[in-house]
Amino acid sequence: MSHPPNHNWQASQNQQAHFRCYINSPQKQQKLYKRTLAIVVISQIFGGAGLAAGVTVGALLAQEMLGTDSLAGIPAALLTLGSALAALFVGRLSQRFGRRFGLAAGFLAGGIGAVGVILAAVTQHIWLLFASLLVYGAGTATNLQARYAGTDLAQPRQRATAVSIALVSTTFGAVAGPNLVETMGHFASSIGVPPLAGPFILGAAAFLCAGLVFLFLLRPDPLQVAKAIAEAQAEEQKSSADIPRSLPAADSRGIIVGATIMILTQIVMVAIMTMTPIHMKHHGHGLSEVGLVIGIHIGAMYLPSLLTGVLVDKIGRTAMAFASGVTLLAAGLLAALAPADSMTLLIVALALLGLGWNFGLISGTALIVDATHPATRAKTQGTVDVLIALAGASGGALSGMVVSGASYATLSLGGGFLSLLLVPVLIWSRRKQRQMEVQAEQSLRQ
Repeated sequence: MSHPPNHNWQASQNQQAHFRCYINSPQKQQKLYKRTLAIVVISQIFGGAGLAAGVTVGALLAQEMLGTDSLAGIPAALLTLGSALAALFVGRLSQRFGRRFGLAAGFLAGGIGAVGVILAAVTQHIWLLFASLLVYGAGTATNLQARYAGTDLAQPRQRATAVSIALVSTTFGAVAGPNLVETMGHFASSIGVPPLAGPFILGAAAFLCAGLVFLFLLRPDPLQVAKAIAEAQAEEQKSSADIPRSLPAADSRGIIVGATIMILTQIVMVAIMTMTPIHMKHHGHGLSEVGLVIGIHIGAMYLPSLLTGVLVDKIGRTAMAFASGVTLLAAGLLAALAPADSMTLLIVALALLGLGWNFGLISGTALIVDATHPATRAKTQGTVDVLIALAGASGGALSGMVVSGASYATLSLGGGFLSLLLVPVLIWSRRKQRQMEVQAEQSLRQ
């Protein structure tokens, strides 16, 4: 027995009717693309500030509350673990309801987590701190996923530019956040909150603002419009007998190499970055100096993105992945050998650490995109992002134990040499690629 269409069905039909004007108008698609990218830029500026707050003082706050260094890496581990869980949540929510609700929910959850950290610091409740840091990680995951919203309606030649613009815009908030550590610490003290919780006041406001930007401004939803356009194109293609019946197989080699690059660079970057504030504090550096070093480090993670994207396309994915490994090795060696009282060398070491991560992220992401078909790309990227977040969690958790059992220099050297594992992976990749090219040539000759 058939049932009359309900309100949700009617709303869906009305929405599809609205999207048809975008399907039939490339001009409107481009106008919405530019508007979406502007909204992403605004949200990324806020999101970057929220992201930087937790990175800068999370370990210091845990150390102060626990009274030991051995577990000081736990905050970074919880942030990245929360990021992994949120990546799945935000991805599925976005797939079902659109970018607007998925990204808004992720950022708002991150803001709530920051409020929880503040309450934990006031009450000296360590378990509340750990639980809140886990939720706070949702903001970190959403900040990274937000860049994809700018690509939904981008033409193929615009996609890399859209991602680069989103990453660069993150820099403004990410650099400003750590440099406001001392100011926010004074503000926190003035209202009866522990100084180290001050940056989380900024983090809460930043993540909540980013979430509200998406919730109120991202209309119509670019992902839903893109889906409607894809469905219309699929309908047109059904009438063509030349369309292949099966999708091209994914390039497992490219997926493995791209994921390995991003996983290794994430482990190295998170491990060294997490323990640098602890190392600096032990050698007499103040919060303003810690904020400066971490701010420059985060700037180096995101600011070079536009140039890096061009280099990845011009020089090649493999060459830039090699550059990532070499840069991370240099960062580890310099951090290990630099005198503890040398701000200049620490700044250079952490800047190289951020730059090496940037090279690895963009070259690895490009390899993943190259190796997957659009029909399965999002699912593959989501799985890889979870693995990257879990790798970062492991690096953050182990970093405190290594420094407590050995030293910061040992951690830095270990991280630098770990990045060299990229070399055999890339050599294997090149050999496999050459074998595939030879096989392709032989099949053509036959």
